Amino acid sequence: MKISSIRVLRKFLHQTMRRVIAALPREARFAVYRSFVDCDPAPSDRLVLKIADSREELEACFSLLHDAYVDSGFMQPDPSGMRVTIYHALPTTTTLCAIWDGEVVGTISLIRESAFGFPLQKIFDLSAVRQKGGNLAEVSALAVHPKFRKTGGAILFPLMKFMYEYATEYFDTRHLLIAVNPNRIEMYESLLFFGRLTANVVENYDFANGAPAVGAALDLYQAPGVMAHAYANKPPRKNLLAYFTEIRLPNIKLPNRRYFTTNDPVLTPELIDYFFNQRTPGFASLDLRKQALLHSIYDLPAYRSVLPDQPSQQGGVQLRQHQRFSVKCPGRLRVDAVGASSAEFEVQVIEVSEFGFQAYAKVELPLNIWSLATVYLGKAEMSVIKALAVRDKANGFNGFYGFRVGEPDLIWKKFVNALNQGRTHEDLEHATMFLA
Repeated sequence: MKISSIRVLRKFLHQTMRRVIAALPREARFAVYRSFVDCDPAPSDRLVLKIADSREELEACFSLLHDAYVDSGFMQPDPSGMRVTIYHALPTTTTLCAIWDGEVVGTISLIRESAFGFPLQKIFDLSAVRQKGGNLAEVSALAVHPKFRKTGGAILFPLMKFMYEYATEYFDTRHLLIAVNPNRIEMYESLLFFGRLTANVVENYDFANGAPAVGAALDLYQAPGVMAHAYANKPPRKNLLAYFTEIRLPNIKLPNRRYFTTNDPVLTPELIDYFFNQRTPGFASLDLRKQALLHSIYDLPAYRSVLPDQPSQQGGVQLRQHQRFSVKCPGRLRVDAVGASSAEFEVQVIEVSEFGFQAYAKVELPLNIWSLATVYLGKAEMSVIKALAVRDKANGFNGFYGFRVGEPDLIWKKFVNALNQGRTHEDLEHATMFLA
């Protein structure tokens, strides 16, 4: 039989199987999809999963993504041969990659919510997700090399595991958001239990060349409990929950953070210039607001020459006077109220700036009373500062408080200064060596 005939027969059988599965009731369909799961708990050491942090790795990721999107009709071919979006320019976006024998064969990006937002919020209503609290991140730019698309998830499942671990343990994310083609949404619903954001398909999603899209969200706090029922008593290679939460793959190279930051930015001025000025016109179509935001994010002299010209009047945009930085630092408050015994409260600092911070507490904190705050900035760094809770519901939700710093110690000052002076994770490591 000729090769072309074999391909036609395989395509016919594949389409027939899809039609048969599609005719089944929803729960039966989902059970069939889960039966296809094949998670290797000990993949070959030829596979490495890491954050893409070099020009070569990023370019390979963007090229792989371009080809996959063009093949699927999600974008027109670009002269650069890459798919690079403005969200890839942000320090709150992390691109993960799967490397096989030195070649990038899979990629996925996590876009943390920032002043730029993220692509799908333009289309889908996120109010129900936001009411639960916690940080949001959009899962985007997923692509697997064609030679690994029919290998039973040999690249896809390790890459998704990497994404799950990174989002839960390093990216300080509670809700994962996706916008996918309707013919792919049931994979996410059946395997990971994403819930749809809207009842209807969006017919024209401009971020994917006008292709239809379905939005969905996954609450990572609740996911293990929801998945437990579906994967109970499954053999190891079929148990996606155990694969995600219990098994540790030595192939995954997680960032070695000495400090409790929540982002791993990698874009140096040279990389920004290469991807957004030289290879693509990524900055050419930005409006005045986004130009101003870029300058506020990368407000160091080294970046000015590679960013769009500074808007003279910033388009009427009011920017924060002091940069704020996302962290995840445990701490405690000791409040000495007049005429009363002191009280201590456990908090988690989630954002710091030069003269303040934002923290979450499970119990109600007293407002407008000075306290002594002990904040653990890293594994071996502790700062003791005078702090005043000046407002509750700091981000619109109960339990979040905004603090003013009254008497920062030297450790706090130097740490915040290091955050101000560094824009990549490597910068931060170098700038905070003095804290050892």
